Amino acid sequence: MSQGLMTRQGWGALAALCILSILVLGFAVSLAVSIGEISIPIGTTVKAVGNRLFGTGFELSRIHEGIIWDYRLSRALVAASSGVALALSGAILQALLRNPLAEPYVLGVSAGASTGAVAVMILGLGYGVLTLSAGAFIGAVIAFLFVSLLATGAGGGADRIILAGVAGSQLFNALTSYIVTTSANAEQARGVMFWLLGSLSGVRWPDVYLAGPVAIMGFVLCMFYARALDAFTFGTDAAAALGIPVARVRIVLLGVTALLTATMVSIVGSIGFVGLVIPHAARFLVGPGHIRLLPATAMIGAIFMVVADIVSRIIIPQQILPIGVVTALFGAPAFALILCKARRPV
Repeated sequence: MSQGLMTRQGWGALAALCILSILVLGFAVSLAVSIGEISIPIGTTVKAVGNRLFGTGFELSRIHEGIIWDYRLSRALVAASSGVALALSGAILQALLRNPLAEPYVLGVSAGASTGAVAVMILGLGYGVLTLSAGAFIGAVIAFLFVSLLATGAGGGADRIILAGVAGSQLFNALTSYIVTTSANAEQARGVMFWLLGSLSGVRWPDVYLAGPVAIMGFVLCMFYARALDAFTFGTDAAAALGIPVARVRIVLLGVTALLTATMVSIVGSIGFVGLVIPHAARFLVGPGHIRLLPATAMIGAIFMVVADIVSRIIIPQQILPIGVVTALFGAPAFALILCKARRPV
């Protein structure tokens, strides 16, 4: 009975943590919508949402409603979705590969997405049919397939996957640099560099309709394999001994990681440190059990990205920094602090 009580208490604590995280995320999104060159009260944001979703009929400025719906709210929601996806990808890879430094870009997905986007932007591939996001997504999928084939040919172990990812990243980064150096003019090169550092400037509602469902689907799939991820932290032999179909689970979860990363990179560009730092922070707060770690990772990742987006818009007056610069500025010292403070190994 005590074990059942402990279980109920554990689920109650998890539910309370999720509710608190959702409230904090909601407040962060409200701030993201309110803060900018034109300040909008949070109450106005709530009324605008009520008018659009529930037909409440509040009298509001059309300018404010346009800013909220056509620009800021979609931007905040995509930031939250990308934070969820990238952070979850990092947590999965750290468990599967048993490497505390593993993150989404270890698969070379980001580098492939960059090459695809540059090919569309500068070389004009796709004959006007492919958008920048579509080109980035195709490049990310090609990179993942390349790394998977390379790792399979080398034996398919966790260390081989990491090495194959490094090789793939170097190859696609070299291709990107070659295209920019030989074919881009100054304006194109500047646009590519800004995109490679991560940008939410061009995000609109169609991006929300893609990023949101993908992040939710990825989270549900990850939670389904939470127990298997716990087993993987002790090694593939231990997981197999516990009845986990190691090969199938690894293929599914690596595929989910590639899909999450490719989708978000195709929308917002390359954003570093989220998949590396956030899982460590969540593990430090709730422990290594993935039934608790995955929800905490998702919520912290979403909040972190929304806050980073706010900082990117206000840190320099009348100028927007690439969000990847902000995540690196906060992520690098945070990761150093986590390494110093953490008492439990990954």
